[in-house]
Amino acid sequence: MGVVRRTRILIVDDSAVMRSLLRSAVIADPALEVAGTAADGQSALGILASLHPDLVLLDVEMPVMDGLVTVRELRARGHRMPVIMCSSLTQRGARVTIEALAGGASDYVAKPVAQATREDALQALSRELLPRIHALTSPAREQPPFAAAPRLAILPTRASPLRAAPPQAQPISSAPAVLVIGVSTGGPAALDVLLSALPAGFPLPVLVVQHMPELFTRMLAERLNQRCRLRVSEAAEGDRLSPGAIHIARGNWHLEVLAPSLAGGPATLHLTQAPPENHCRPAVDVLFRSAAAAYGAGVLAVVLTGMGSDGLAGCRVIRAHGGAVLAQDRATSTIWGMPGAVAVAGLAQQVLPLADIAPEILRFVARAGGELHEPRAAVVNP
Repeated sequence: MGVVRRTRILIVDDSAVMRSLLRSAVIADPALEVAGTAADGQSALGILASLHPDLVLLDVEMPVMDGLVTVRELRARGHRMPVIMCSSLTQRGARVTIEALAGGASDYVAKPVAQATREDALQALSRELLPRIHALTSPAREQPPFAAAPRLAILPTRASPLRAAPPQAQPISSAPAVLVIGVSTGGPAALDVLLSALPAGFPLPVLVVQHMPELFTRMLAERLNQRCRLRVSEAAEGDRLSPGAIHIARGNWHLEVLAPSLAGGPATLHLTQAPPENHCRPAVDVLFRSAAAAYGAGVLAVVLTGMGSDGLAGCRVIRAHGGAVLAQDRATSTIWGMPGAVAVAGLAQQVLPLADIAPEILRFVARAGGELHEPRAAVVNP
């Protein structure tokens, strides 16, 4: 048998301590090897041609050339290898990480903090980092999982590629009343494309679950608000759903839609720290289920790029209520786990390239017949 080629990782960080920690995490996995290290982005760009790495681990804040500039330069030079940003859990770290993800980075990992020992820090880093590396470098990275799996713990298989089931035909008998979106790995760049394409007069409220920690979701909302024609904000308890307003789920909090207490009133948002679902909080399934309960057939769901299968169960509920589902296609997804699971299950009415999803949403809204579905009034037991 031939020798299996190991995945080559380039580590770029100005901290010798962090480089050592990243090296230890990488070499502990027999499928990986360290191709080289660099202390800043400029040095990394200088050695890329000789090292031929399969993936780059890139610090956000560095002297000479920081992570954001490095990502942009990598992509400008035509390098397509995945890049994972190593971010500190600070406001500046979150903001730059969001910019890097929107500008071509594939994913991110938070640097370990508050661990008592180096071994604890290494274990925490490895749990977050290694599944990301495998998902982004495996030949099978675009395959959806067969069952629900945590975003950061599913390891891709090397089975033959799966095919999307034919979309289930369903006549459109009512206009959608709410747009709900679920996304994970590759999300900031995907949301940048989709949400910025919605016109100023878009008639639906928009709710988004992006798998990210607190602080990062606020920075994501602020960035999107600068780039979109619609108002974008991080969801807050009690927010009323109104046409053309985009709410991003807050990191570490599930986002639910609450039906109005009186007929004709607005639906509102509820934040909860109920246990994670699919090892995620916020979870797409939580949002999708609650939207279906509040709006019935008036839900239009979109599942974008992401690891795992969060959103699959929620899409089943949406379809059972008569709502509609769109999914991003394999070719334009960073990871075809979440949308792939929905597509393979035959729950998506359309499986589309990212650039085609916003136009399809607008066509969907325009051609839907029947009356607009208002949120159902909550039933109060006497």
